[in-house]
Amino acid sequence: MTDECDAGHDQAATHCPRSPHEHRRLRTHPRTRQARGPGDDDRRRPAGRPALLGFVDAVEEGFEGLFAALATGWTPPAGVDRTTRTVPGADGHPITLYVHRPTGVDGPLPVIYQVHGGGMVMLAAQGPLYARWRDELAAEGAVVVGVEYRNGGGRLGPHPFPAGLDDCVTGLHWVHEHLAELGGTHVVVTGDSGGANLALGLAVRAGRDGWSGRIAGVYAQCPYVLGSWDRPPADLASLWENDRYWLNRELFPLLAEVYDPGSAHADDPTCWAAAAGPEDLQGLPPHVIACAELDPLRDEGLAHHRRLLAAGVPSVGLVYPGLCHVGMILFRDAMPDVYAHAVRDVVGFARSVRG
Repeated sequence: MTDECDAGHDQAATHCPRSPHEHRRLRTHPRTRQARGPGDDDRRRPAGRPALLGFVDAVEEGFEGLFAALATGWTPPAGVDRTTRTVPGADGHPITLYVHRPTGVDGPLPVIYQVHGGGMVMLAAQGPLYARWRDELAAEGAVVVGVEYRNGGGRLGPHPFPAGLDDCVTGLHWVHEHLAELGGTHVVVTGDSGGANLALGLAVRAGRDGWSGRIAGVYAQCPYVLGSWDRPPADLASLWENDRYWLNRELFPLLAEVYDPGSAHADDPTCWAAAAGPEDLQGLPPHVIACAELDPLRDEGLAHHRRLLAAGVPSVGLVYPGLCHVGMILFRDAMPDVYAHAVRDVVGFARSVRG
């Protein structure tokens, strides 16, 4: 490993571990780590929850600005109808569902239940990136329902685990109970990044609670599932190899602490999919785990694919060469062929798993 790093250019080499001990450690536990303030190269201060929530607010603003810039000039595709539904959550709070379907197609069609990314602590289903993604999936021939769940932080927070998952469960039950109204035949769950962790957690919870038949399949893109980056497994090499290819790995434990304060649910696979054992996965529906070659999260996604296979779950593992984290849905204009492939693959999988 060291020889290979030294053979590369200097910038790449700084991303590689320099000793077996460094190879196994990324960051101290969220409960004890210290965050740098602006300009504090040598002085450190404790990062309490208010500071973490403020940090998430700032990160959310930055990501939303990027996504808005990427969406500049986009016009809604023709041939897609859009409606909004509101359903009550467990404690009476409203959950918004964004429904997209191809115009003039009565069905029956697969229903794709879309869970947005953002580390479970930021961003929104109504944002331009995800609205366009649902439009494109619908135009390919599916009913698509995006769920606006409560986030652990940001504008839709602060609501730590299990609030967001609970909202996803409520929305999914509504979709299944209204399949005839929607013109759907079956439900496939998809999500990216933190939304992929929620999609995988939904399947585990469905199996645990006895309603796994309501999910025909799961398509997870670039899943963020590990939960603890204090001492990650040494075989997750992408955490070092791909650090700062768009994502900085130091972000992960901060977002995790906001979602799961004090790592109280670190061993719960409905909170962090990487905690799932064979008993949590056996009997689940088919999965696709789609990863990106230059994503720090690549190897934890592939590790979950292997966990599924070991538990007897049909699973396909994909790696998009040369892409950063969720690059397959980010860069519609720069890489239209890649974006179109991602659309076709999700919808094709949804069609293929009809019971």
